[in-house]
Amino acid sequence: MAVICRQLATMYHAGIPLLEALSLAAERGVSATARRLLHSMAVSIRGGASLSEAAGRETRFLPDLFVEVVSAGEKGGRLEVLLRDLADHYERMQAMKRAAVSSLTYPGLQLVCAWFLGTFALGIIRSVVGVLNGSGGRFSMHAFLFSYLRFQGVALFTLFLAAAVLVVLARLGWLRGIATVLMRGLWPVNRILEKFALARFYRGMSLLVQAGLDIRQCIIRSAAMTMNPAIEADLMRAVPVVSRGGSLVEAFSKSRYLGRIGREMLAVGEQSGTLDETLQKAAEYSFEEARTAVNVLSKVLQVLITLAVGGAVGYIVITFYGNLYGMF
Repeated sequence: MAVICRQLATMYHAGIPLLEALSLAAERGVSATARRLLHSMAVSIRGGASLSEAAGRETRFLPDLFVEVVSAGEKGGRLEVLLRDLADHYERMQAMKRAAVSSLTYPGLQLVCAWFLGTFALGIIRSVVGVLNGSGGRFSMHAFLFSYLRFQGVALFTLFLAAAVLVVLARLGWLRGIATVLMRGLWPVNRILEKFALARFYRGMSLLVQAGLDIRQCIIRSAAMTMNPAIEADLMRAVPVVSRGGSLVEAFSKSRYLGRIGREMLAVGEQSGTLDETLQKAAEYSFEEARTAVNVLSKVLQVLITLAVGGAVGYIVITFYGNLYGMF
């Protein structure tokens, strides 16, 4: 999505016609799915659809955020800016994802090694202790390796089967409700998602205000960009207040999700006449808060994985010496 948005924004800025831009982007698509998607959108546009309508027909592949942003950009005349901003958003999310993955790679490898080496060591301990206790036969490394490989094969097959079932259920949409409940109720993941949602709201609101849209439409479309029904409903309560002539500060005074800093920045933007710039700063502030929370969460997960590895190693050592001294 970052590549697609960046290419479309750049070609739109260069004055390349939309159909030609989609064809060029498809030729440089990052995947076969992206190429088919862009070609399908081009076919819809040749049939008379707008870019937002063409995107709306591809919601199976396109994120809802992209569809909302393109629709708002077309109606507000800021499509190029919104696409560039959306590309920045996806690039930041990708950078954050890479940072989180890189911080968890080493402890993850430790956990995998603890599993394979731990089960290997425990298997040897059980086999040797069984022989020394007179259970019959003698220890055979060849037989043990065959038994160990068979055990790992069954374990990996079970893991693969469970992952395949989860993927199928996710594609069918059966896990969407469960995932939504977990994401919204699991701390600190819910707080991180709220910060990202508010960052999208502030960013979309800033660009739509700059595009000259009516403030009510700005709120409605920016609230939809949060992709969070609870936050969207909370923000939409400001629309009737604005319709009656109230200020944005009054409209969002009862909001559960816009904190004190957000309301203060809205007040400063309204009074100074630089609402779009202030909202942009609020978006950056919310995004930085979310990124900090993600870094903290990755560090916590790293510590938890390290503790799990330490627990596995401790269990192996205690089991070994317990069995060793138990023989005597």
